Amino acid sequence: MAAVFALAAACYLLFFYSLTGVGMLGPDEPRYASIGREMARSGDWVTPRLGGQPWFEKPPLLYWMTAAAFSAGVSEDLAPRLGVALLAVGFLFFYWRTLRREFGEAPALYSTAILATCAAWLVFGHVGVTDLPVSAAFSAAMLLSLGWVERGERRALVPAAALLGVAVLAKGLLPLALALPLVWMGRARLRDLLRPGPILAFLAIAVPWYAVVTARYGNRFVDEFFWKQHLARFTGGALPHPQPFWFYGPILVAALFPWSPLLALLVRKSLYRDRRRKFLLLWLVFGMVFLSAAANKLPGYLMPLLPAAAALAGLELAESAWAPALLTACALLLGLIPTVAAGLPDALAMGVTHAWTGLVGWGAAAGIVLAAGVWLMARAGQRKLAVAALAAATLGGAVWIEAQTFPVLDRTVSARGTWRQIETRSSEVCVAEVNRGWLYGLNYYSVAPLPDCRTSPRPIAVGQVLPPVQGQAKLPAPRVPL
Repeated sequence: MAAVFALAAACYLLFFYSLTGVGMLGPDEPRYASIGREMARSGDWVTPRLGGQPWFEKPPLLYWMTAAAFSAGVSEDLAPRLGVALLAVGFLFFYWRTLRREFGEAPALYSTAILATCAAWLVFGHVGVTDLPVSAAFSAAMLLSLGWVERGERRALVPAAALLGVAVLAKGLLPLALALPLVWMGRARLRDLLRPGPILAFLAIAVPWYAVVTARYGNRFVDEFFWKQHLARFTGGALPHPQPFWFYGPILVAALFPWSPLLALLVRKSLYRDRRRKFLLLWLVFGMVFLSAAANKLPGYLMPLLPAAAALAGLELAESAWAPALLTACALLLGLIPTVAAGLPDALAMGVTHAWTGLVGWGAAAGIVLAAGVWLMARAGQRKLAVAALAAATLGGAVWIEAQTFPVLDRTVSARGTWRQIETRSSEVCVAEVNRGWLYGLNYYSVAPLPDCRTSPRPIAVGQVLPPVQGQAKLPAPRVPL
């Protein structure tokens, strides 16, 4: 009972504590939240609409999750994120059970601890965007197929196909491309995948929404969704996210923080002694190559590969003699958490160099103390205890960062803080020069978009002093002349 209570408390702190501590962030989250809210209000759960107009950038799964939360009376800040957080936790439980069945207790515990507390899973588990839902559905489908890959077991292929259909509802055709390693590893038994059960399960989930929207909007939907949002994104003809081929290498290292040193274990040839492990490796490597070949790249696109990377790291962590040294390196990296948490608010105001003065030494000292404890535990044969200590320290660091930075982010990055200042006088407000993300956020909180000051001037002009150089990291706080 104590273990269950501790696990529930950890899940709450990792994914639900202060879930609404900062308002909608960036351009995507408030935009998707607005679409989900409009679905709930209009009763039309087929056509995504933004500002009253059809919006075909993404399929509907995230919108449906948000609309369901709004329909249940969940608040405007919680509704877009609650379903994502629940998925993040639910998938971790499934992940642990699946890996325990396939590989044993210790590897399952290590892999789940790594995934649950790595930077990317924590970050994307807190925002209402599509990256975690597609990752959970796609990865669940791949993991259910492990028994088929290794032993030819077919009983899980139908639910795996259904989950792949859910992934297609989350982010279009990308999951089908990333699933090619499954086809390759099972190429000797491809007829199993073409049986009526898996095919019908996939089609029943994935096809109806696409068929209805295509029938309703025809080429307008096909051109926008398939050509622009898929082909043009891959080839570089759409969206301003070009990155070099090697972009996802550093992103993978950062995404797995503080467990990044464990990636060094994945090069050991003896790790891949059965088809399941080779499948996990191919899932990771093929995904890295495929995503790297795309012209447009964003960090969140890497999310569907993290469960494979964490599983391989957990397997090797359970077996490698190098584990004590690498766990110690992970603990040393955790020394950066207090530095980031304490320095980020000032960094937003006056720059990283000034904000972090005097903080690096304290963070390094904390990391050294933790590293010493982890080293002693791992060397004494208490590897589970060492991993638990690292996971607990990461949990504490995540909560600390939220407490330190969310109030600042709410004032400077999210439009929520500004909206609360002007809400009672919104009829007197127009929007001056603002960045795209802040505009979508302000429109989300205002529900009815505020007019542009250039065409409909009003007594109160709300705007930002935008950075003079595109891509400059520091964004000054919104100006609200009241």
